[in-house]
Amino acid sequence: MLSLSFIRAAVQSASSLPETGDHAIGRGGYSVDFAAQPINAAVLVPLVQRRDGLSVILTKRASALRKHAGQVAFPGGRQDREDRDSTHTALREAHEEIGLPPEQVDILGSLSRYRTGTGFAITPIVGVVPEHFSAVPEPGEVEEVFEADFQALMDPANHKIESAVWKGKRRDYYVLPHERHYIWGATAGILVGLSQLIQRAGEDTLT
Repeated sequence: MLSLSFIRAAVQSASSLPETGDHAIGRGGYSVDFAAQPINAAVLVPLVQRRDGLSVILTKRASALRKHAGQVAFPGGRQDREDRDSTHTALREAHEEIGLPPEQVDILGSLSRYRTGTGFAITPIVGVVPEHFSAVPEPGEVEEVFEADFQALMDPANHKIESAVWKGKRRDYYVLPHERHYIWGATAGILVGLSQLIQRAGEDTLT
């Protein structure tokens, strides 16, 4: 079983790693304009210690949203001018979207930025949420809050690559298993990146 102490150590080793993103998956075909100024954003990767192991909290975006409606995502969003840093952005957004008080989150650290083909540079912030936390979804943004088994998401055997044609080019993207939801795109890519970080750190209890 993965331990929080090991994950903390692994995450804190991520600061020196280069950016990753949509462009680094599979055979590509989905370019990122690194010359352009990206839109900075941050997400919270909220872990919860349950009796049978770790879970990660995810959201299903509201179906009425103009962009990415109905997709599975981490709590998060664009970095506001008033935000002190990426951690502040992630915690603010998590409070707005799922009612998570910032002071209840034990921050383990941040992962390397994830660049998307839509122009975002996302900084994932990994944190631990108390077991007693009860989410309150913001109905205008979040249709559902649910948990997924973290151990299963970290298992490389569960990291599948699928493809679709977007703007005339084939796009490769990760898909992760869940009994009710389709976890893909940047959300899946960030989780796969965390799994790869854990693998590099030498954890041998994923399988």
